Amino acid sequence: MRPGGRDGAPDAVVRVVARLLPGPSLMVAAGLIAKGYAEVGDGFAAGVIVALAIAPSYVALGAEGVEAALPVLRHAPAVAVGGLLLALASGFFPLLLGEPPVSHRPAPGEHVVKIGALELFTPLLLDIGVFLLVVGVLTVLLHQFGRPRREGGR
Repeated sequence: MRPGGRDGAPDAVVRVVARLLPGPSLMVAAGLIAKGYAEVGDGFAAGVIVALAIAPSYVALGAEGVEAALPVLRHAPAVAVGGLLLALASGFFPLLLGEPPVSHRPAPGEHVVKIGALELFTPLLLDIGVFLLVVGVLTVLLHQFGRPRREGGR
């Protein structure tokens, strides 16, 4: 059951929050992923934050309404698989170089490519992969919970 008035229409506050929340949540998620190069990165928490920002859209619009409003969410299963493959590749790529899994590249003392203050290490790929995996899986779950229940228990 959706929040709202007597006709079951979503409350205006829920609709406004659902529309405004994803933008700032993506910025917070990017900050969490980027912070990992001063401290420990957190692709998992960033993914949960984005998925929690998508959740009010499912409350306000339902599964079909969200797919119509945000067609990119139709690709959530592919995003999850892509994130899983990226995380696995970044973790096991060092094995091809004869190093232990999840070794950091470039190694200490080697030249590091930078974009502004962000240093591009292999853990960045791992964090992005985990982020995509979590967003994809949680969006698929939200979609399944947001679908209307069909008659006959299916």
